[in-house]
Amino acid sequence: MTAKRLAIVLAVLSGLFLLYTGGGFLLAPHTLAEGFGVPSLPQDAGDGFLMVKGMRDVGFGLVILTLLLAGQRKALGLAMAAMAVVPAGDMIIVLSQGGPAATAFGVHGLASAVVAVTAGLLLRERPAAA
Repeated sequence: MTAKRLAIVLAVLSGLFLLYTGGGFLLAPHTLAEGFGVPSLPQDAGDGFLMVKGMRDVGFGLVILTLLLAGQRKALGLAMAAMAVVPAGDMIIVLSQGGPAATAFGVHGLASAVVAVTAGLLLRERPAAA
């Protein structure tokens, strides 16, 4: 698989995954909350904050897929480089709140790394010769 195809696959999977998790947090906030890695609140408590996380994920997923569909690969690479900060921040939050290190590193750290690698692949692409 070429680096260009790998970048496309990773970007599509990232966008779809964000739409999936975002939708999950919007439709059933507490169902996905435990997998995030921070202590959960009693049912119906904090739903608004969990839904904010859901909207954030949906928005990021739409940005990724929109830029990819529009053929704006460099802009997508820059956006994904900036977005890599979010799961890295989530990892730090989980660790600072006493959440499981396995979730912090295995979910959020890995997500940040995948987003950063995808950004790198997109940003190192060279325009095709005319």
